[in-house]
Amino acid sequence: MKTIIFATKNMDKMKEIKAKLPDYNVKSMEEVGIDIDVDENGLTFEDNAILKAEAIMKVCNEIVVADDSGLEIDYLNKAPGVLSARYLGHDTSYDYKNANILEQLEGVAEDKRTARFVCAMAVACPSKETQVVRGTIEGIIGYEIKGNNGFGYDPIFFVPELNKTTGELSMEEKNKISHRGKALDMVRDILEEM
Repeated sequence: MKTIIFATKNMDKMKEIKAKLPDYNVKSMEEVGIDIDVDENGLTFEDNAILKAEAIMKVCNEIVVADDSGLEIDYLNKAPGVLSARYLGHDTSYDYKNANILEQLEGVAEDKRTARFVCAMAVACPSKETQVVRGTIEGIIGYEIKGNNGFGYDPIFFVPELNKTTGELSMEEKNKISHRGKALDMVRDILEEM
């Protein structure tokens, strides 16, 4: 079984990744003893994913997958965007971030609440050029916080086709439609070629 290092310290994210890539021995940075912070100063999700994947690969000389993901809200000029994790401050809770977004969109019509989750993933391998993929899921920002599943902005991201927020979906349901799930499907195709 091929070992893949996933460049994250987020254990919620690792659960999604391991569920989506069961044929690989996926390890977090912590599990392999890597403790470095990569400055995510790229202008795009793709830039940040490449920065992380290549920096971690140089440390461990293994295949590394890194992602950068976030929420783009059209009414807010695609904010929080690449700053999604650091939106309103790095240590600010998502309960507060979600409430703040709902407050900013108060009174905004449904057709103006369009949004998407974006996930760019980079696959860095010592012997190959880094490859990047992007997965997205379209939806709208709901009118209230709903659901206890998932994490981050999931409780406010409403998927009209399912009539639920991503915070109301089981992990299995979410992995089938999520931005990260779509990106991981493409990453699996890349890994199978290696």
